[in-house]
Amino acid sequence: MASVTYRNVTKRWGDVEAVKNLSIEIPDGEFLVFVGPSGCGKSTSLRMLAGLEEINEGEILIGDRVVNNIAPKDRDIAMVFQSYALYPHMTVYDNMAFGLRLRRTPKQVIDERVRETAASLGIDALLDRRPRQLSGGQRQRVAVGRAIVREPAVFLLDEPLSNLDAKLRVEARAFISKLHQRLGTTFIYVTHDQVEAMTMGQRIAVLRAGELMQIDTPSNLYDHPSNVFVAGFIGSPAMNFFDNSLLLEEDGQLFLDAGTYKVQIPDSRYELYKPHVGKKLIFGIRPEDVHHPNYPPADIEPAHIESTVDVVELMGNEKIVYLEREGKTILARMDPRSEVQVGQVTGAVFNMANMHLFDPETEQALQ
Repeated sequence: MASVTYRNVTKRWGDVEAVKNLSIEIPDGEFLVFVGPSGCGKSTSLRMLAGLEEINEGEILIGDRVVNNIAPKDRDIAMVFQSYALYPHMTVYDNMAFGLRLRRTPKQVIDERVRETAASLGIDALLDRRPRQLSGGQRQRVAVGRAIVREPAVFLLDEPLSNLDAKLRVEARAFISKLHQRLGTTFIYVTHDQVEAMTMGQRIAVLRAGELMQIDTPSNLYDHPSNVFVAGFIGSPAMNFFDNSLLLEEDGQLFLDAGTYKVQIPDSRYELYKPHVGKKLIFGIRPEDVHHPNYPPADIEPAHIESTVDVVELMGNEKIVYLEREGKTILARMDPRSEVQVGQVTGAVFNMANMHLFDPETEQALQ
């Protein structure tokens, strides 16, 4: 087992910087997730660690050893790819044993590791099959098993669940999380799916256009996003944003004029936001903090508005409601008992205790 450190790492493709001055310290045994949209540099960051891409600037360390110029086979890492990369002509047993044979591991040790790992993954009955005889979930477990038998210091997983259907993805998420708990090894996982990131990672590194936007625990990323991008990327449905909202002070109270309505700022935020009175700001509120007036949670900081129902999506345990107010769409996650119909004029309640304000120039949160 080992820690991993990215120290001012930059990767260029011609004039394009795929990764820009990335610095992260990943403690031994942590489960870190790289997340972001396509082209943000997350897979490139993983491939540089694996030695599959050269580094233009900076250093990558595994433990205390700089690995910039060390061959991939000597880095003591194991990687699970999106495509699984199983050898089609080999059995499950031979696929799992292949890496150990290359290292000239004794046959008895290979057999013990393969069978023990296969049993722990629930694929011990499949050892004589070939990949074409396996389901997607079974292939995914074989690919993970092939990595486990090597007993590496670091596991790298590059979108390993993207080829699975929705039900299998849920099962595989739990399986990989339990595997990390059992092995206690450093896991670095790449995904574009923020649900995977939130449910699996101990910490999440959010990337955009090669830059690290924020790295923190899932709960802190959700509750305290450092900028507009993170606030909009983490959470589903995405946060509602109202540009050019003006912060006003009236009779010792702060109000936010969002153009189509005006809401009061909680007293607990007064000292934080008072220096910004008179400024244009970006107001953010998550759909789960927009409630039907008949079913507001207890102990919230309510602010009431009126709007027109545009679309209703019944999800069973909740209703996703698209509200419209003077041309602006507001997404709400409402109680399933909420009686709303398309075209109806209805009230909505914002929980202002969970509001967010951002500087429109820097897009940084006012915290």
